[in-house]
Amino acid sequence: MNRGTERDGAVTEHAVSGRIPLAVVVVDREGLVSHWSSGARRLFGATKEEALGRPAVDLLPVSGALPEDDDPSLYGAYGAYDGLGHDLETSLDGRLYYPAAGRARLTVPERDRVDVLWWAYPLIGPGPERLLVLGADVGRLRQEDGEDDPGFDRVAPGFALHTDFPGAEDLAGKLPEILPSMSVDESARIVGQILELGYPVLEFSQNDRVPVTPDWGVPRRVERRARRERAAQAAAQGLPIPREHSDEAEDLEYTAVRERLEFLNEVSGRIGTSLDLSRTIVEVSRAVVPRFTDVAGTYLREQVVAGEGFPDGAPDTTTMWHRVAVEHTDEPGRWDDVVPVGEAMPFPAHTPFFQCMTSGEPVLVPRISEQMGHAIASQFEKRDIRPLITGRSMLVVPLKARNVVLGFMILLRHPERVEFNDMDRVTGAELAARAGLVLDNARMYTYQESVAETLQDSMLPHIPPRMAGCDIATRYLPGTLLGRVGGDWFDSVKLPGARTALVVGDVMGHGLNSAAMMGQLRTAVQTMAALDLPPAQLLRNLDDLAQRLGDTYLATCLYAVYDPIASELHIANAGHIPPVLVRAGDGRSELLDLPTGAPIGVGGVPFEAVRVRVQPGDRLVMCTDGLVEMRGEDIGVGLATLCESAAHPAASMDDACDTIIRALNTRGGRKDDVALLMARLNGIEPEDVASWCIGLDPEEVGRARAVVREQLHDWGLARLADTAELLVSELVTNAVRHSHGRPVELRLVRGDTLLCEVDDDDHDLPTLLSAGPFDDAGRGLRVVSMLAREWGTSRTSAGKTVWFELTLPRR
Repeated sequence: MNRGTERDGAVTEHAVSGRIPLAVVVVDREGLVSHWSSGARRLFGATKEEALGRPAVDLLPVSGALPEDDDPSLYGAYGAYDGLGHDLETSLDGRLYYPAAGRARLTVPERDRVDVLWWAYPLIGPGPERLLVLGADVGRLRQEDGEDDPGFDRVAPGFALHTDFPGAEDLAGKLPEILPSMSVDESARIVGQILELGYPVLEFSQNDRVPVTPDWGVPRRVERRARRERAAQAAAQGLPIPREHSDEAEDLEYTAVRERLEFLNEVSGRIGTSLDLSRTIVEVSRAVVPRFTDVAGTYLREQVVAGEGFPDGAPDTTTMWHRVAVEHTDEPGRWDDVVPVGEAMPFPAHTPFFQCMTSGEPVLVPRISEQMGHAIASQFEKRDIRPLITGRSMLVVPLKARNVVLGFMILLRHPERVEFNDMDRVTGAELAARAGLVLDNARMYTYQESVAETLQDSMLPHIPPRMAGCDIATRYLPGTLLGRVGGDWFDSVKLPGARTALVVGDVMGHGLNSAAMMGQLRTAVQTMAALDLPPAQLLRNLDDLAQRLGDTYLATCLYAVYDPIASELHIANAGHIPPVLVRAGDGRSELLDLPTGAPIGVGGVPFEAVRVRVQPGDRLVMCTDGLVEMRGEDIGVGLATLCESAAHPAASMDDACDTIIRALNTRGGRKDDVALLMARLNGIEPEDVASWCIGLDPEEVGRARAVVREQLHDWGLARLADTAELLVSELVTNAVRHSHGRPVELRLVRGDTLLCEVDDDDHDLPTLLSAGPFDDAGRGLRVVSMLAREWGTSRTSAGKTVWFELTLPRR
């Protein structure tokens, strides 16, 4: 053990700590010993075989003799030796229902009397065990210190998982419950040390305060011993025994403690019923009003409310605290205007609130004086809070978890109600400790849920509602049982020729790994779609990529290319559920009969594509199996419901999606995430498309400009003629210059925008360059990028396509 050092008359405190083996004894509900550790054999002299099954009171006989070398400083927080043997007997025979600790002189065979520190913990729950008794030899404690005055202020027992009585492992995990004021971190530290040593220990230190027997306001045992002595003297003299010294008075004391424990157990059962932070806050506030207090105001750090992290270290005067709940028994509305919920404020250093949140300890103010009431009220601008608080008893308790102050509760009692006392302070601290853990669990869940939703949202594309020749609506539903993040996705990609690629995929599994795999596959699909690969070839390449990424994950994927000019769908399937096509003519819906294919990642399996003729107004519905698949139900039932709900008339695409979700998402039991994509295939009429074949003669560039101007006049788009003519001239000139022999194709498409495409047989894609003052080339695409609404390039099987779009003028 390390001692504090004295320098210049002042004592510098260093951590004083030590470890002494403990005796561990477990007593069953019949008062018989059910576990007797090797430490108990060494301390009390009886072997395990001799002890098991015997009455505990026979093995732990208590002597009334006081130690001659009694040292009051040895017991620190527990006080001097005061005849605690009677309380040990009370614990052993089951008449003590709360944790107790003390010092006793035990008569041990062959060792005369042994002076021990002991702890008794009632065990609650299933099983025959009723009481856990821990003991330590005071003589060993003196030897460890080597001095007469160790000067520590805490003695805390601990025990290891190696302790082999039934339920020991569970008890080790519940050390904070056995030591009510111990934090989770402190428990983990002590248990970790115990496990490292391999045997139960007695730990003590000078700085840490972890009381084993809480100061519940029960009179000190010294006082009770004195009462008993005075009562005995009164009885010997034939005088009446005062009521306060009778057994009934002690029973009332025990009853008060039991009531506090029952209250804490009741509160523990009422809070934390969900992981919703807002609901948890309300539960915590309502649990203490009016039984424990008349007013309960709950404050949380600003970052806790926002679901964010915050820096390490104690709060300071700049820390903002949000008032998240106010529960009271006063007349309705009395507190609402003065201290509204939702207000955020810092707290000055002179207030008891600042003292609580920086020390992490409860602060008790028996009565709020006028001076203190004025000091507290000074931070409330234009609001006089003094009538609400002056004269009331106040207890401020920290809401802590893992040694971090998340917030605090201000508890107030009416002036006519009994003041808060030390018993209330310990009760409030224990209540706040339990509430702090519950709030921290809710906070962490809320934070993780926010992170998961942000991640999922960032991975899902924001698809425009209108593409060339089609309208699109989408829905995504996160998993309801297995986490907020999954591997389902949807997408759409603009293709040359006014076509649109529609994609729905599902990475098997859940969690961040599946979401990460989904992100890689989705990016790969976008890249390969931009190359205008045929659907079957795209899935083939995607499967090869998945093989290179690893064989851990499989995915299904449905890839469709819609050509609004040809009124055709080109679809390939990789193990996905088939899409539904709703015919506009008669409203009939059908599952498209596609080659199923194998999931992405299987490897070595061919994929096939089919072409499906469609009509303007038809709707294509693509979704993942999480929407139609239910536990214990054939997937055919879900697919039939999907077809039926997809065919239901709807006023808009969004309404149509909502109809499907309502029909399939209300059956219960859904655990998987869901991706849904619906496309209304409007088509593009032939009169909205114009195309020309341009020869490779440079003079053909002039003809291209002329036909474009004439076509735009015919469509009533003369205001676009000058811009379109200039841009077409640039693209056709480049195509004629770089073509290898095949004529250049020029096409205009009138839809939501004016689309112009120029095709040639050169596979080299043009790039945007920075042209200098004397450069002969590089300005054409610069002009296109400046004047066009949007432009791009893509490879085709025969060469490349360069395109641009212009916004149609308002009519």
